Amino acid sequence: MAVTRDRARLTAALEEASPALLAYLQRRVGFDDAPDLLGETMVVAWRRVADLPADPERARMWLFGIARGTLLNHARGERRRWALADRVRGHAASDAAAPPADHGAEVRDAIGRLEPDLAELVRLVHWDRMSLVEAAEMLGIPDSTARGKYARAKEQLRVALGAVVS
Repeated sequence: MAVTRDRARLTAALEEASPALLAYLQRRVGFDDAPDLLGETMVVAWRRVADLPADPERARMWLFGIARGTLLNHARGERRRWALADRVRGHAASDAAAPPADHGAEVRDAIGRLEPDLAELVRLVHWDRMSLVEAAEMLGIPDSTARGKYARAKEQLRVALGAVVS
């Protein structure tokens, strides 16, 4: 019975505070991320419904505290993502000098003209370094089908690139 009462009070508190919580979140993370963070705030509040203060104003401030925690988690995640992106960029830059901007343009164009499923198979095998078996598994097709499609893609590329080279 107490849980039902707590849920009813939380529903009322969320209905009352949601516009202000959303505005609070929007001012900090913008209009794109704020609704997701409001949803996360609500989920945390539902999980912690037993901690909901009885006083409506304290309940409102409790919800803002949860929203602040959600914001802090979001900021930590953003910092981790940016740090990872920096590490990846640094690693990629140290691997080798970048080829000229137009290096391989003919090949990319030829692959782009293939049927989408053939082009994806070629990209998986050559760009992502998957075996045909791994690429077939990822695409959800039998190995034998992948081999046939790959042979067809190679032939089409050979013809397309032969016309460029000649």
